[in-house]
Amino acid sequence: MTNRAAPLPAYGLFAGLLASAGLPLYIHAPKVYVDQYGVSLAALGSVLFGLRLLDVVQDPLLGRLAGRLRHHRGTAIVAAIAVMAASMLGLFAVTPPIAPLLWFALMLTGIFSAFSFLTICFYAQGVDRAGRMGAGGHLRLARWRETGALIGVCAAAVAPVVLGGFTAFALAFAILAGAAALAMRHEWRAVAPSDAGFAPVLRDSQARKLLLIALVNAAPVAVSSTLFLFFVESRLQAPGAEGPLLLLFFLSAALAAPFWSRAAERHGAKRVLIAGMILSIAAFAFAVTLGAGDTVAFAVICVASGAALGADMTLLPAIFSARMERIAPGAAGAFGLWSFVSKFTLAFAAVTLLPALQAAGFEPGTANDAEALFALSLAYGAVPCLLKLLAIALVLTIEPKEV
Repeated sequence: MTNRAAPLPAYGLFAGLLASAGLPLYIHAPKVYVDQYGVSLAALGSVLFGLRLLDVVQDPLLGRLAGRLRHHRGTAIVAAIAVMAASMLGLFAVTPPIAPLLWFALMLTGIFSAFSFLTICFYAQGVDRAGRMGAGGHLRLARWRETGALIGVCAAAVAPVVLGGFTAFALAFAILAGAAALAMRHEWRAVAPSDAGFAPVLRDSQARKLLLIALVNAAPVAVSSTLFLFFVESRLQAPGAEGPLLLLFFLSAALAAPFWSRAAERHGAKRVLIAGMILSIAAFAFAVTLGAGDTVAFAVICVASGAALGADMTLLPAIFSARMERIAPGAAGAFGLWSFVSKFTLAFAAVTLLPALQAAGFEPGTANDAEALFALSLAYGAVPCLLKLLAIALVLTIEPKEV
């Protein structure tokens, strides 16, 4: 056993790995399986939602497993990383040997299960590490962790275009997985014994409120991420611009994240988080007005909404981690709930919006009538605005001592 600890940039690298296996899948995978294998939007949405129902059962079990394996956590982490990398290769680099929809479901099960286990261990470790960093430790750690996550999302969002296809993307992911495992190899040995249950969170009113805020606040990002490629291709009629616009969106988030963190240290996380939410509402409201050819205007929206995302991804996890340090240090199960919340919003967006758009007459890759395109605009722009307003109302109820 060693007392060596990974440097904070290692947290950024590992967070980048997890992020590249999360949100980008909802951007790339449905489009790949629609375009290459002819799977319907409604079927893909149903599978994604069904996998989130699986998480209701498996995430508590994975939290308990993380606690029981704390003395062998390094080995368990390596095994989970291997499962995630192999499943990513199967999803994007292997022609489905069985029905494409079933293969899609099996590969995502491997990715999401490993993702959950790794997220639980990673964030529980972060509470322990930040607690030893003194005042402001959670915000400093979050600055590295969430900036790394956003850079990972940036890279994964454009990697298929930059690298020349999804096979190369999957191979690059496997290389990143190995590098992240190596960078964090010393950190897992220092994890303190943890309470792997949900009880400490569910008993605490403030923790429950923070989870609800995370659920509502993540929903707008889930909506826009699910519909981004369809909006650019069909509403803006700008095929080929998806990669640069995605990069602009996530790069803006990555660049803004450290500034939001520093502003929170100076002005308070609650006030700064609300400012980020207001910026997001302004951006998405403007998106409803766009039509064919408005690519430059949409690029401005990508910058503004991306910057707002930087606040969401940096401040809320830091607030939740600080609360966990108070009520349940090392509680791995708490981050099982956090992981479930973030994934559930993406799946819920897919299972509700994709079939709804299909019912409204929207068909990807074809000429759509004005009514179908207006439905797409409302789903992409208006729905996130309403959800953000609800999130602001919830944030206003947080006790000042929590932020």
